[in-house]
This record gives sequence, structure tokens and C-alpha cells, in this order.
Amino acid sequence: MAGVLERSYIEICGFERESVLRFRQITLNLGVAVHSGGVKYADSAGGFSYEDSGKLLSVTSNRFIHWSTSGDTVQFVEQSLDTNLLNNAVRLRIPNCLLLPGGVCIQETFNNVIILIVTSQSVHRLVLPHPSHMYRSDLVTELQMQSIFTDIGKLNLNEPAHSYVLPFAQGTQTSAPSTSAAWISHQGEALFALASPSGAITVVTLPAHDQDVCGSLKFENSSMMQRLAGWMPTAIRGDQSISDLAISLAVHQLEDDTFIFALCQDHKLRMWSLKHQMCLLVTDMLDYMPAGRGEVKASPAQAHKLRLFFSSSIGLCLAIYLAVPKRSQFCVLQLVASENNRYSLDHISTLFSTQETLVDFVLTATDIWAVWLDNDNQTVAKYISFEHNTTGTWNQVFVQPSPEEEVHVGEDQDPREIYLDVLFSPLRFTASAIIKALQIYKRGTERYSDLSWEELKKEVTVTVENELQGSVTEYEFCQEDYRLLQVEFWSKFYACCLQYQDVLSTPLALHISPATAMVCILKKGFVSFLLPCFAIDHLYLSSDDYLISEEETPIAEDSEMSHDILQLVQCLRMVNESLPEDMAYDMEKALEDLLSPEKVSEKVLEGLLASDNGNVIQDIANKLQDINNPIVAINMLLRELDLETDPLRVRISLSQLYGSSVAASLIGQAVCQTAMTRTLLCRDLLILQQLYLRIGNNLNGAPLFLSKTKILHRLAVSSGLSLSYKIVAVFTYFMCYLSLFRNADLQHLSVLELSDSTTPTSRRSVLNPQTVVELFYQNVARKAIMSQIFSQQDVEGNQTMLHWPQMISSVLTLFCQFLWPSNPSFLFPECLMVNCQYAQLQECVRLVGPWCQVNVGSYRFVLGHCYLASGEGQKVRICITSGVICCDRNQRSRI
Repeated sequence: MAGVLERSYIEICGFERESVLRFRQITLNLGVAVHSGGVKYADSAGGFSYEDSGKLLSVTSNRFIHWSTSGDTVQFVEQSLDTNLLNNAVRLRIPNCLLLPGGVCIQETFNNVIILIVTSQSVHRLVLPHPSHMYRSDLVTELQMQSIFTDIGKLNLNEPAHSYVLPFAQGTQTSAPSTSAAWISHQGEALFALASPSGAITVVTLPAHDQDVCGSLKFENSSMMQRLAGWMPTAIRGDQSISDLAISLAVHQLEDDTFIFALCQDHKLRMWSLKHQMCLLVTDMLDYMPAGRGEVKASPAQAHKLRLFFSSSIGLCLAIYLAVPKRSQFCVLQLVASENNRYSLDHISTLFSTQETLVDFVLTATDIWAVWLDNDNQTVAKYISFEHNTTGTWNQVFVQPSPEEEVHVGEDQDPREIYLDVLFSPLRFTASAIIKALQIYKRGTERYSDLSWEELKKEVTVTVENELQGSVTEYEFCQEDYRLLQVEFWSKFYACCLQYQDVLSTPLALHISPATAMVCILKKGFVSFLLPCFAIDHLYLSSDDYLISEEETPIAEDSEMSHDILQLVQCLRMVNESLPEDMAYDMEKALEDLLSPEKVSEKVLEGLLASDNGNVIQDIANKLQDINNPIVAINMLLRELDLETDPLRVRISLSQLYGSSVAASLIGQAVCQTAMTRTLLCRDLLILQQLYLRIGNNLNGAPLFLSKTKILHRLAVSSGLSLSYKIVAVFTYFMCYLSLFRNADLQHLSVLELSDSTTPTSRRSVLNPQTVVELFYQNVARKAIMSQIFSQQDVEGNQTMLHWPQMISSVLTLFCQFLWPSNPSFLFPECLMVNCQYAQLQECVRLVGPWCQVNVGSYRFVLGHCYLASGEGQKVRICITSGVICCDRNQRSRI
């Protein structure tokens, strides 16, 4: 797994695996009778990361807040990858007040986290304690802690210090703001910039939250700035018209002034000075378009977007997205100041984009990240360097595809088992989607909360089967008719889940942590994390359009070898594309049944040759001719795929880095994604090598005996790798049954009583792992992984920055090594035994035992322990005896 390639990323969906997130509901009644006429705003989202989120051992490390808005409701979730946060979700509803685009802003001060909210008729400020002041020490050792939202219910949000109704927006559609921006001034004031349909930008100021607020507000002449006892409204105006309507606002504070940037319908960018109440800069963005200016200028802008980025080294940069039919582009500009308050913009680059519908984008110091929706409503994410990209090529993000629209059920398969496997396999459906489908089936009569993944599976089974039985009016059914009826009801439930999953998967925004460089896609129902793609996975997943030169092949430094690897991987993708669904199923089933992958791949190749009407196999064979040294190229791929190593066995405590249930679930799903991808790669490599055996005598003039001998050896290696990756993937499916724990085994879990205003009291642990892989990561592997990563550093004295791309890649690599069946480390089966996961441990032994020659005695020993626990005493003696004979001294002492 060496060779992390930072030029591509892969999406891992942060599916919640314990029912749904529990939001506490807060309703803020401002007395507004009606909302702003027929005005509607699109759903939106955003994120906030703490400044110290990149510091190791900080109370805010790897901690962030994300929110989403819909109509008059905004919901906040605070999450941490290090610790589990209690009471971390809250939903705020402000009746008849619609949340504006850009209407939520979060900033932190030394003592507080301040949330600013803008609606169509009001502005709000929520002052919450900063996490660093909620605990006595910055050193975090607890498995869980309170979120900053814990005591939000104690705030009286109707007080003038927290909320204010805008008199100029009440009940009138024409005066409702179109967009907004909010920020905290250096003096502690909360400021809100509102773009009205008339073209004005109105700024409303709330004094610092610890100052008294008194008096009433009267909106005065728009050209004046009048400061009253508690509020300060002003409108910044020039000779505005409807074409001057701001469609995107951004704010930046520089020294003693604040600049408000407005991207307007007339395609012009305006920069206002709040201090001087005047427009300092006007730039026509159409000047940066290469052609078609006149045609574009005639139509008002509707979807242009503006983003800012500031750092002390490069200053203030602006990125403007010009949404122009067939010619959409990003312009990156830098603000340059001269004497006498004169400013100009230097053009850095223009980047053309694909023509999908842009959802959101983020500007960083080096890149533009963007997320779109294509014509099929599928998510597309990419990023590009705006300074050092001579070809203008966007880098790939491999997003999670939507679940299959139809589930294929074979004639010899049980429809219930097949549909349950698809619904509850990793990376496909969220608990929220399944629960919503359940409620539809139950006619909305029941609410589900605090269900584990396995409990939810049982509830689905009972619900669908009851519906099926209720529809049966005849006493006798032939087996085939009953099977067809099963397929009908399960497909109906599956279609319902699919519908809700599509809605929940709708992307709303991007969030990038400035401190850690962690990239997230904020979706309607969950958060996706983008992980750097490993080199081998990048080559296999990329289309040929993204692999245009040997420079894109990071596995080999030699150009000739890079060429061979590139050609080999392209052949593998051709095999993948030509493989029919039934043959792919045969290969997968063979791995599950522990049949020889070599023999099955040979049969699959025979089937491909027999049905090769389009001469695809001949095309692959022709492309193989371009590989100069196929044996060396295959060797390099096998070396990249092989995870056999002996990880460092250290069990010291290292804070709680990546210790939360969110991180455990994320890493478990990342392991599953990696294993599934590489299982397919190994499958295609097996088939390709079988093809080499068939035509080896005609390739590059190599003698048949030499080629066959070498390829047969590599077939055996590929076969073992294929089995290993399949087994690792299967591990991620194993459910964890905590009810089987003995009381003594529960000491490491903290079961706390949680309660809020909307859900009944629960004694379910927030740390309950859903799969045995998560259990192993939380209890054993995480500490050993962190110890290995930081073994060369003085962690206590060195506040190492947690750079997400490097850290998560290292964690994922080491964790996969712990799970690798042929590694000497026996920590994973040992963890299953200690935690009484006997059924899963027996399945682990069944999958590994017949072919793996490492830890043979240990596997027999733990299998005997499983038989002993299940009362099968007659099987124990043979297992224990053979296990003791085969175990070496170290294995016996460890067990």
C-alpha cells in the first residue's frame, strides 16, 4: 500500500451505523406572522473547523461543526474523529423565517464559539462556550466528552442580545434579502450584510454580546450610518438598480477596515469599504472571458459564485465562478493595495470547468475544489491547482456510486438473504434511508431510535415478511410462486430505500479544514470524507483520459517500467469492462467458497473466449504486445498489493487520536472500499495471466516454458492476494454482538445515560462498535497504529500538526496490515476471542484456515476455545491438541 498519490482522492461516506442522529429540537418564536411571500431559498450547508484542530493532543484536534438548512430550519452537528461528543446535535426552527444562502457563519474567540444566523426576516447570535474552556486540561484522555451544544437549551434566544427582527423585511416578498454574509468584528460586534432585491447592501450590527442592549431600532436614510443605543443599521448604496443585485457576498477584515465583496447580476464584482461607506473597486468579470462577451452580457447572472482565501504569505485571493452556458469558468484574482485607498485585482489564472451544475467550491492556497451534479443527478467532485496546472486538467475524486437500481436474484438464491446483504452491506445505504422506508411500510405509525445495525436488519426482515404474509390469501403456494412474491415485496422495499438514499446523498457544500487539509462533502443526510488514493488504486480506478503519460504512474521511477505498468493496468481495466455480470458473480462466489481462484479464473477466461463476439480478448492480447517486460510489471503490481509484514506490537496509550466512533466507522468503511477495489483488481489480474498462458508463446518472442513457469508462480501469488483481500472485505461485514460480552469485558466501554427533550432516555453506549473491525480498531489496533506512526517522535513535547492526507493514509495502511490474514500478528483473532465474538471468530478460522500457513496452531487453538464456549466439548480436544503442537512458544504465551 506504499506510494500515496495525492493527485486523486476517493470518497468514503460517513454513514451513521447506529440508527439516526438524535437532534434536540429548539423552536424560536419571534412572533413573525407570515414568511416573505413566495420567496424560496435552496437548501444549503457549511462547515467550521477549530483553529487548533490540526494540533496533536488538543481538545479541539480533528474536531469540526457542520450544518445544513432547509426552509425555516437549521441543524448543527459537532463531530470529532478523536473523541465521542455527547449531545452534539441540535435542530433550530424559526417559524416563518427562511434561512438565507450563506446565512450561517461560525467563528471562534478565545472564550467562545459564536454562531451567526441570517433569515429572510431576522438575524441571530448564539454565544457558546469554547471547548478549550470546558475542560481543565488541553490533554484529552476521555473516550467521550460534552459538545458545545450540550447547554444550548439554557440560552434564551428571544433576548435582544441573541435575536432581532428586521423591520424592513417583514411580510414583504419584494424586500426579502437575496443573499447574506455575517462575521464578528475585532471589537466583538456581530455584523450581518444583507443584499436586498433593490440592489442595496444593508449592514446590521449587534453590539458585543456582553454589552447592554436597549432602545428601539428605526431604519434611517439609506445614505447615512446612524448608531443607536444597541443597533447600527446602514445601507451601502450607489446608483443601484435591479441589475446590481448581489447574488454572492463575501467579507474580509483587513487591519481597521472591513471589505464587503459583492458579485452582482450585471457580472460585476464590487468591493465596498465598511469604514468609509464607499465602493472602492468595480471589476467587470466578463473582461476575463475569452469570447462571447456580448452574448453573455445581455443576460443577467443567476448562478455566479464568489469565494475568498487569505493567508499572511499570499494575501487575499478571490475565486469567481462564472456560470455561463457552455463556457463556465473559474477566475482566480489577487487583491493588490496601493496608496490613497486604491485597490486593483491581479489576474492569476482562468480555469475552465465541465458543464455540470455547480453545487459549491472552495478556494485554498493552491487549489480549487468543486462539487457538481451531472445530468443524471450524480455527484461529481474534482480539484485543480490554479497556478501550476499547464494542461488545465482537473484531478479526479472517485465518488461513491449510487446503489444499483435493481438487485439480481438467482433462481437458486433466497430473495430475502440477497436483498438484506445488499441493504446492509457497507458503503451503500444509510440507516436514515432504511428507517424512512420502514416508516412508509408501517404507514408512519412507529418511530425508530437507538437501533443497532443488526437490530435494524431484524426490524426490516420482520416488517417486509409481515407485509408479504398479510397479502397472501391462498393457503397453498408452489415454491416458485412464493419466491416471485418474495422478490416483489423485497424489491418494493428496496426501491423505497433507494429513493430516500438518493435524496440523502444530494451534495450541498464542500468543507476543507484549513488546519488539517481534511476535505468533506456535506450532503443532505450525512458527511463524506475524501481520502487520498493509493497509487495502485488510482491506476486501476482511473479512466484512460487521466493517464495520458508515464509521469502519471507513480509505482515505478524508470520511464520504461512506468510504460509497462500503465499498459498492464489498462489491460486490467479492459478485462473488467468485458467481464459479464454472471462471470463476475462466479468469481466472487468462488472466493467465498474458498475454491481455487486460479482454476475459476481459467474457466472464466474460457467463457470469455467462447463469447468474444466483439474481439475484446483479441484487443487485450494486442495491447499486451506493447508490454516489454510483463513479468517485471506483474511483479511490481503484486508487490504493491502485498500487505504481508509484521507490524510493531506496542500497546502504549497515545491520547485519543482518531479514537471516536465516527473515525472507527470511517476507517472500517475505507478498509472495505480498499479491499473491494483490490479484490476486483486481483480478479482481473488472474484472468489476464491466464490469457498470458494461452498466448505466451507469441508474445515478445519469449520461450513458452520460461513464460509459463514464471506466470504460474505469479498466478499462485495473485490467488493468495485475491483470497486475502476478499477475506479482509468480508471481515468488515461481520456484525459485533455486544450482548455476548461478559460484564468483565465491558469495563472498557462507557455506558452513559443520555437524554434530551425529544427522545426517550437511552442507556445505549455511544461507543458501541457495529462491526468486529470497528471493535478491533477501537480496542487494540488504534493504539498500536499510533504508537508506530509516532514512534520516532517525542509526542508529549512536540505538538505535531495532524495533516489529514498523510495521517489517514498511514492509519489505513497499518490497519490493513493488522487485518491481513498471512501476517504473523494474531491481534485480530485474539481480539475476537477476548471479546466473545465466537461466531465471527469461527467464520474467520473457516475462511483463513484451509489455505493460510501462518498462525496455524493459533487458529486451531482459538477454534477450540469457540467450541468450548458453545458447549461442543467433543470437538475441543482435537483442536486444542493440534493447536498446542503447532503453536510456537511466542504464540502459546500470547494466547
